[in-house]
Amino acid sequence: MSEEIIKNIMVGEHEDYLINMGPQHPSTHGVLRLEVSLNGEDVKKVTPHIGYIHRSIEKMCEKDTYKQIIHLTDRMDYLSAHMNNEAVSLLVENALQIEVPERVKYIRAILDELSRIASHHLWWSAFGMDLGALTTFFYGLRDREKILAIFEESFGSRLLHSFITPGGLMHDVHSNFRKDTLEFIKYFRKKLPEYKSLLTDNIIFHQRTKGVGIMDKKTSIAYGVTGPSGRGSGFSCDVRKIAPYGVYDQIEFNEILKNDGDVFSRYLVRMEEMEESMNILEQLIDKMPDGNEYTAKMKAIVKLPEGEYYQRVETARGELGVYVVSTGAKHPYRVRFRTPNFSNLFVLNTLAKGGKIADLVAISGSLDLVIPDIDR
Repeated sequence: MSEEIIKNIMVGEHEDYLINMGPQHPSTHGVLRLEVSLNGEDVKKVTPHIGYIHRSIEKMCEKDTYKQIIHLTDRMDYLSAHMNNEAVSLLVENALQIEVPERVKYIRAILDELSRIASHHLWWSAFGMDLGALTTFFYGLRDREKILAIFEESFGSRLLHSFITPGGLMHDVHSNFRKDTLEFIKYFRKKLPEYKSLLTDNIIFHQRTKGVGIMDKKTSIAYGVTGPSGRGSGFSCDVRKIAPYGVYDQIEFNEILKNDGDVFSRYLVRMEEMEESMNILEQLIDKMPDGNEYTAKMKAIVKLPEGEYYQRVETARGELGVYVVSTGAKHPYRVRFRTPNFSNLFVLNTLAKGGKIADLVAISGSLDLVIPDIDR
């Protein structure tokens, strides 16, 4: 050991240490590599490296018809598949000025809110496990199964559905759909207090999350951080409120906002959004028209008028925007997705810099990243 190194150790100085978190799945919730520069346990810089599962989805869309694009959107944020499907479907319907049946609008909104609960549910399960609360993973997956069973009964799939299409739905929902949804709400309302005592009120969890990874409202807006991560900083950005689509303008619900901007605030937003989604579901189920209409009349080959089109929706992680340039052909000339996870990821260095490496795990987990949404 050189005299210079020994001298630095004696005075408490040492060189920065560079480590990789990822790209293996368990540490990063997806195929993401974080290059972390450390001084001891203090984080000096976090550099995300993306692109490990890039699939050129946007370019693939330019070779597909508008109906074929739907199955590709499932594979971005796979926990918001229904919302992704709906974004493209709404864009096509608005461009062609097609009015879908009222029943379809209600079913779509029900699927959106069930997906939101299932997504937040899985996040809660994994986030608790990230911070050492292993039991949350077992409890969370146990209860999330009930939503997946509803999806499987109606669509034959549990994760990637391609069920919402331009003009309506692929087919009608199962006859048990309404009953099963109501039964789930009744069941899940009893579970949230259980989650509260298990994790939300846990003193160790408070120490790991309160005052950690603070993002103020100004920073959230500057980085374009939307969804629960933005609303945890007091940023009012819920697309269902600011630009209602479907039947959201006919439903009473609250936008959940917290002002502390720390990991715990982002946690609370998602927990309260699950409660709010159940309130929305009860209203939707009560108002959903009877019948078996599930699609509007559409031509087999859809062609949008020449021009530029944009549609946005609120997914489980924030604002998803779809931009299409049409030349009047059956294929779009250009497709671009504004996905929430890209903006949400790149605020990570700002939040983690100056904190401990253990806090980096909590901060990255609190952003609820789905990496395929970035690697399009």
